[in-house]
Amino acid sequence: MIAIDLGSNTIRFIEYDGQKWGGSFEKIVKTAESLHQTNEIGENALQRIIYAIYEAKNKLDFAHHDVIAYTTAAMRLASNSEAILREIFSATGILFQIIDSDTEAELTLNAVRYRLKLLTMEPREFILADIGGGSTELIRCSGTNVYARSLNMGIVTLSESASTMDELRIKIKEFKEAITKSVDLSGVLVLTAGTPTTLAAYILGMDYESYDPQKINGYRLHLADCIRVYDELLAMDERERTRYVGVGRENLIIAGILMVTALYEAMGCSEAIIIDDGLREGIALEYFKES
Repeated sequence: MIAIDLGSNTIRFIEYDGQKWGGSFEKIVKTAESLHQTNEIGENALQRIIYAIYEAKNKLDFAHHDVIAYTTAAMRLASNSEAILREIFSATGILFQIIDSDTEAELTLNAVRYRLKLLTMEPREFILADIGGGSTELIRCSGTNVYARSLNMGIVTLSESASTMDELRIKIKEFKEAITKSVDLSGVLVLTAGTPTTLAAYILGMDYESYDPQKINGYRLHLADCIRVYDELLAMDERERTRYVGVGRENLIIAGILMVTALYEAMGCSEAIIIDDGLREGIALEYFKES
C-alpha cells in the first residue's frame, strides 16, 4: 500500500507491504500558506499539492497499491477544505480524508513507538512532540497511559503571523506558555517532524539531498547544538540555507528551531531522541493492523 500524509507544510508518501518499507517521497507544499490571514487554502498551495502528487506518481507504483491518504491541521482549520479536496481528487484521483487531532496523535505515536522498539530505546515515560506547519501535537506516555493535546500553533502559522523577529519571539513565548499548560512535562523528550530531523541531519553532516532517515532515527539532539545550528543557519543567505533545509523551508526553519528550543526549555531538559517516522508510517502500520 501507499500511505500519504498531507500536512500543513509537507506532503509525504511511503510504500509498505506489511513487513518492509519501500519507496518514499516528500515535497514541501506549504498547504497552510496565508491560512491565518484568509482562513482558506490558497490556489497556489492547491497547485503545489497537485504537482507533488504527480511527482510522486512518477516515483511510486500507485497503479498496483491501495492508497490511504490523510490530511491534518491546515485542512481542519480551512473554511474551503472540502472544495480543495474535491479539486485534488478531480485532478489526481487521490481522495484525502481529514482526520482529527486525536487520530493524528494516535497514528503518529504508534509509528514512533514502533521505531523506538526497533531501536530498543523506548522510555517508560516520555513526551512526544510533533511540530507541524499548522499545529503541534503533544503526547504524554507513561506506561500504557496516554494523554494527547493539540496546539493550533505550527511553524507556518507562527512564522507568517510575525513580521519581525521581535514579534516572532513574542509568539514563541506564547507557544512555550501553552506547552507548560498542556501536559505533565516529566519524562524523556522525543521529537519528530521536519525541524528536529533537519537539525539532526545538519549536525551529522547531511544536506537536504543526502538526508538518510536511518541515521536520524535514535539520534540524541542536544539543546546546545540546536542553538549553535540556529546561529549558523541564520548567518547563511537563503540559497545556502536551502541546501540544508530544502526549498520552502529557508525562512520557516528559524521559527521551527525556536519552537524546538522552547520545548526543551519548557521541559527543563537538555537533550531529545529524534525519530524520523511520523504520521505516514502510522497510517501504513494501521492499514495492516486492520487488514
